Amino acid sequence: MSGDERRGAQRPGAVARAAHRVWSHSAVRYLIVGGGAFLIDVGLLALLHDVIGLPLVVATPTAFLLSFAITYLLQRTFTFSSDAGVASSAIKYTALVAFNTVATTGIVAGVAALGLPWVVGKIVAVGSTTVWNYFAYRYWVFPVRRPGTDAP
Repeated sequence: MSGDERRGAQRPGAVARAAHRVWSHSAVRYLIVGGGAFLIDVGLLALLHDVIGLPLVVATPTAFLLSFAITYLLQRTFTFSSDAGVASSAIKYTALVAFNTVATTGIVAGVAALGLPWVVGKIVAVGSTTVWNYFAYRYWVFPVRRPGTDAP
């Protein structure tokens, strides 16, 4: 086997290991799920506000809450593979949703009141909530349990 053939044979293994390493990090899965949720959220917001004609203060939280319900299921199972109790994680998640709903609505409405397109406010709100939600999910809503203990 030539040197090129050996390097070629090693390359898929190295690429596969690198892909596995990247994919195994919860932050990567979090961003993928969050990106999908963002597309659902913005699509619903555009449908509710631009097509149906609902006011932003109604359309924004409605779209946000619907996309967040989908996100909960995906973050719990796909991103964090959580074994936290469903009731406790759902209560914590609901508290976070309430906070995020108020924050998102305020940011979108505030940016629109400044005369900017609502989508600018939505982007600002998503950027903010993306950062604080990752840490809230990882350490509070879906904490990893330490082996041999009942506590996270």
